[in-house]
Amino acid sequence: QVQLVESGGGLVQAGGSLRLSCAASGRTFSTYAMAWFRQAPGKEREFVTDISGSGGNTMYAGSVKGRFTISRDNAKNTVYLQMSSLKPEDTAVYYCAGGRLYTSVPSAYDYWGQGTQVTVSS
Repeated sequence: QVQLVESGGGLVQAGGSLRLSCAASGRTFSTYAMAWFRQAPGKEREFVTDISGSGGNTMYAGSVKGRFTISRDNAKNTVYLQMSSLKPEDTAVYYCAGGRLYTSVPSAYDYWGQGTQVTVSS
């Protein structure tokens, strides 16, 4: 069983930056692909980015490509999401997820964090 705990959310002005962290329990962290999803009020949960277990492969949604960067530190069992040039439309609850498959499909992920709120003011 893997437990995921996100942190780092908050309120930021448009154009600003935030870094989210997701700390994972367990000794097999490096075998899991990790992803970030987000859900805005009244909208479906959407894929943001993911990273393979080794960190060698990453994938981004078009809406965040060039502004967000995912990374991981397997020695610390932590995945990060660096968000820059934030826009009001990035406002959402951001969820960390872990799974055996490197994919953008949310149902493929076995473990989810509780979410952290990111609010971008205009």
